[in-house]
Amino acid sequence: MAPSRKSRDLEELIGQLLIIGFAGTEMSAPLRSLISRVLPGGVILFARNITAADQTSKLLKACQSLVATPMFLCVDMEGGRVDRFRNAIAPAPAPADVFATRNRKIFRQHGKIIGDCCRALGFNTDFAPTLDLAFEASRSVMSSRAVSANPKEVALFASEFLKGLRDAGVLGSGKHFPGLGEGKLDSHDELPIIEKPWKKLWEQDLLPYRSLRRDLPFVMVGHATYPAVTRDRMPASLSPKWVSEILRKKIGYRGIIVSDDLEMGGVQAAMATPEAAVAHIRAGGDMALLCHQRDFVTSAHELLVKEAERDRKFAKRVAESAVRILAWKKKFPELRRASPVPTTERLERLSRQLWEFGESVRLAAIARQVRA
Repeated sequence: MAPSRKSRDLEELIGQLLIIGFAGTEMSAPLRSLISRVLPGGVILFARNITAADQTSKLLKACQSLVATPMFLCVDMEGGRVDRFRNAIAPAPAPADVFATRNRKIFRQHGKIIGDCCRALGFNTDFAPTLDLAFEASRSVMSSRAVSANPKEVALFASEFLKGLRDAGVLGSGKHFPGLGEGKLDSHDELPIIEKPWKKLWEQDLLPYRSLRRDLPFVMVGHATYPAVTRDRMPASLSPKWVSEILRKKIGYRGIIVSDDLEMGGVQAAMATPEAAVAHIRAGGDMALLCHQRDFVTSAHELLVKEAERDRKFAKRVAESAVRILAWKKKFPELRRASPVPTTERLERLSRQLWEFGESVRLAAIARQVRA
């Protein structure tokens, strides 16, 4: 029996709640089938998907061609350790190195040139900047991704970086809410347990989110647990207290709440990936990030549909997020603006600009050290 129109509508609505990753560098029959079936709200590419600028642009356009609604075409592009474009264009300096210049103009230039690179390859969404504080506890994990232990300085850097992205027509995201600055473990592999009282979290780690709540198109919720706040070991990404009560209500964030990759070890310590997708949406999240395995994408989509059909309250929660996502997609013309084909001339210009920017960052940092 063919699915009813109502069932198909629900499946399509739930597709908007997923941002998916995949293997490969070009459109394939299995990938075409997956995207056509799930109709995701977005896709995310990693270094494994990016070999050249024209190849990346073609791949993103092929993904979008399968979905009528504009997609979030996403990448993690921070510079330094997290640089997906170093081979396709040129390396970009790390956030900590840019911050060392203490120059707001350079902070904004960092966001602008990264945004220009995103646009050149066809991306409209960059999951950056990182708002985690640079505490000693997380130094070995975060290193040059975190810019300062001072939350006001982090907020200032992020504000300028976001303006630069916006100048380039790219959406940004604060991460990893509520903060991994005190985390000693890498949430890619394990669940960090952060024993920090609420008052200190509010004054320190949460200050950048409070300051930038109107400027962040996305907030990405991380996989760490804060037992002094929640009295349990549930990752923040699956926690109604963190997502709905604190981020949405107490902080007053009105943008899109997305999970960090639900295939990471930090969340799988709590539950399997498909169930985690349901838990994230039930907690108040809008979009679930599934970055690797096709089976997890299809299983999560099926389970979300099943839960929405079974539980009227959950169906209402799904509809609320889908409406928010579609409203934000309508709000941002960047998502409907096609990126130009990455010409050799443009790529050479961007490569040169990245080199020049890297040199300006290096020299500005040296000059500041000399003055000090």
